This record gives sequence, C-alpha cells and structure tokens, in this order.
Amino acid sequence: MADLKLLSVVSEVFPLVKTGGLADVAGALPEALAPHGVRAHTLVPGYPAVMAALGEAEVAHSFDHLFGGPARLLAGRAAGLDLFVIDAPHLYDRAGGPYVGLDGRDFGDNAARFAALGAVASGIGLGLVPGFVPDIVHAHDWQAGLAPAYLHYSGGRRPGTVMTIHNMAFQGQFPPSIAPMLGLPPHAFAVDGIEYYGMVGYLKAGLQLADRITTVSPGYAGEILQPEAGMGLDGLLNARSNVLSGILNGLDLNAWTPGTDPLIPLPFDEKKPKARVANKIALKQSFGLDADPEALLFGVVSRLSWQKGLDLLADNLGTLLDLGAQLVLLGAGDSDLAERFTGAARDNPGRIGVRLGYDEAIAHGIQAGADALIVPSRFEPCGLTQLSALRYGALPVVARVGGLADTVIDVNEMARAAGVGTGVQFSPVSAPALRGALMRTHQLWQDKVLWRKLQKNAMATDVSWDRAARQYSHLFRSLVAERAG
Repeated sequence: MADLKLLSVVSEVFPLVKTGGLADVAGALPEALAPHGVRAHTLVPGYPAVMAALGEAEVAHSFDHLFGGPARLLAGRAAGLDLFVIDAPHLYDRAGGPYVGLDGRDFGDNAARFAALGAVASGIGLGLVPGFVPDIVHAHDWQAGLAPAYLHYSGGRRPGTVMTIHNMAFQGQFPPSIAPMLGLPPHAFAVDGIEYYGMVGYLKAGLQLADRITTVSPGYAGEILQPEAGMGLDGLLNARSNVLSGILNGLDLNAWTPGTDPLIPLPFDEKKPKARVANKIALKQSFGLDADPEALLFGVVSRLSWQKGLDLLADNLGTLLDLGAQLVLLGAGDSDLAERFTGAARDNPGRIGVRLGYDEAIAHGIQAGADALIVPSRFEPCGLTQLSALRYGALPVVARVGGLADTVIDVNEMARAAGVGTGVQFSPVSAPALRGALMRTHQLWQDKVLWRKLQKNAMATDVSWDRAARQYSHLFRSLVAERAG
C-alpha cells in the first residue's frame, strides 16, 4: 500500500491549543492514520502557544505580504505532530484565545486570519513546499473552509479536498465587503461559490466546493439534512448528499486510559473496577461533598450553553436531590447558567459541587470518580466526553441525538437481556425526559451487580480511533483513485 500524503488544515490542535473537541480530533487523527499508510502534516496558525511549543523549525516559505503583513511558513515537530505553522505576528501574535480577545469578543480581523489559513493550505496543496505535496487537503470546520475554495479556483492540477463539519452552529459568515480581500476571482462570489445569502460564508464555501464532505458521526450526518440541525445549509447538504458521510470520532487513548492516567489518584482498569472507589472518594473530597458511599454521584464536564442542554439539568436539580444523589460539575460559558449552578451549590453544600472554568486534571478526575456522566445536549455532532465516560466506567446519561445516540447503548429491557447496555438515553430533549433518565439511572444504581456489569460493558467499548482511521483512509484513497481516473 503506497503512502498517501495528507495536509490537515485546522485552527486548533491538542495539546498545543484547544478550545474544544476539534483540537482533540486534530491532535489524535494523524497518529491513528499512520498505520494505514497516511502521512499527515498539520497546518495551524502561529498563535503564541504554538510558536512556543514549536521550538526549532525551518523556514519552508516566506511571504512578502499575507493579508496585511509579511509572514513565514515554518516546518517542524511538536507534541509528536509534523507541523506547518503560519508565523504571521500581525494575524496571530496576540493575547486571548484562537478566536476571541481577552474581552470575550471575536477578533475583528477573523475573516483575514482564517482566509490566510485557507490560502496557505491551498499554496501547500499546489506545491509551495516541494518536499511535501499532499494528495489530500483535509479542512476542518469554518476556519479552514476557504481551503477547498482556493484550490477549486486555482485552475490547475490540485489535490483532492475533504471538508469535515465538527459543528454546524459555527459557520464563519462575513460581510460581502471582504470578498475583494480574499483574492478569489470575482465569479467566486456567487451561489455556487462562496456567497451565502449575500454574505461570504466560509463553511458554506467548503461544503460547496470540497470533493467530499464528512461529519463526525453517522447520526449527525443524517440530522444535518433536516432544517433544524442543518441551520440554513441543509439544502446544500441535501444537494451534495452523495458525497456526504459520517465518520465517528475516536478518543486519544494516549491521554485517556484509566490504567495509566497520571492525572487521577488511583489508576484502574476493567479488570479491577473496584479501584474506582478511591477516585470517587478523592473527587468528593475535592468538591467538598459528603462522604455518603451509597449516594449516586453524577458528573458533568461541559460548556454551559443552550446547545449542551445544561438548562435542562438545572431544571432537574430538585429531582437529583430528591433521589439522594450528588453532583459535581466542571464547566464555563453562559453566565446565567453558571449562577444557577453555583447558587445551587451554595444552597446545597455537601450535595452539589461546582468548578467554573476548565481544568484537564479535574476533568479526568470526574470521569474516573463519578458513577454516571450527564450529557443532555440538544444537538451533539459527536461528543468526546461520553467516550471518556465509557472508557472510565462512568455510565453516560445522554440525549438521543447525533454522536451520543451512536456511541451509547441504552440499558432498555432488551439490552439488559442481551447484556450489552452501556448507559441511559433519553428523548425528546426536554426537562421531563431528562428527569425520567435520572430516575431510571438511580433505579439501575440500586442493583449493584447489574451496575458493575454495565460498567464493565462501558469500559470494554472500543472508543479508539482505529475504526475511524480505517474509514478515513478508505475515503482518502478512493478520492485519489477517482481523481487519477
């Protein structure tokens, strides 16, 4: 099997810079693809954290002018990844996150910052770096959406292009006044190009012009063909449904293996699940909860947002307490939701513990110590937190949507009879349905023999990247073969 060269184009990559699951996918997929003969390089903006991690690097190309100033394309390695980094201080060397400043607002020049990402990706695809000319350019989310557009309009021989949707809610729409800045031909600003209801649509451009479209679970691939989940792009996706597929994300087992995890108090595995007890005790202590060994401990690791359905959980805190259960929550986001949860923690000391923000060690501790993990998302393209929960034996309680429905086997009567359940699903995504799921989970908790069986089922679930890597490799190779033909 001949090696295939892949350029992954992404705005964040773990462990260098991360705001969500996109970074986890971008960080783990290259290693997973290597056994399948896919040699991946990742193109990422030169944020301060990326530049600090890169260390020694060679200059692969210099730009006299890249969207407002000079820049360099650096090639090097960091965190086990082969990287191309856009060293453009006028675009990326600033305080704040990848997309927003310290004031929490989007950077005013995000259109230029991520047009540069797409343009440089196109340049690499067309031979800018002679030592690495990719067979496939793989663009992730709206920030990389212009890469397929630049390649489409280049007019010459180009690599195949794949556009992956991680979340349809974020589309990268900008006023039409930016169109001349992009350097694309005038006819690109049209309904069959980058134009989207009078705006420039970065995600729309990728979905319109990429050779293949993927999203991060089969369930979500079906949902985005409907108006509610398609968020204005369902018509385009239906028109291109013949090139759309869903490939379920995996979990980076280098970071998420309870038997070797340095971030939890006591490592354990499916053969010794009772060792989880020490992690539960430590987790309760760190959140100031009562010892109460018989209490069912629910965990949450999530953004506090409408999408994630955390308002539904807030509406059910009374139910949770009536069951005698406890809750630990780690998250940040909507200020009203944050106040509801912190207020509940103040009013119920020893029963509810809340930490605002994100902390990797605390996230691992919750997965290792909670009995069940609540993920009540209104929509979820894939979700990684429920995969971590399966891996660590925290039974997921999930809404029956997208990747959550694809990854968690509901413990219904037939699943119990077959011995295959791994968690609890609920539908519709509403407060009453979540209430029923919490009550059902508590009933399962009362049968300790059954609960241990469900934990073993969960921990035995294959949540690795192996299956997805095979599917991506097949997709890439079939596209290369098609273009060669």
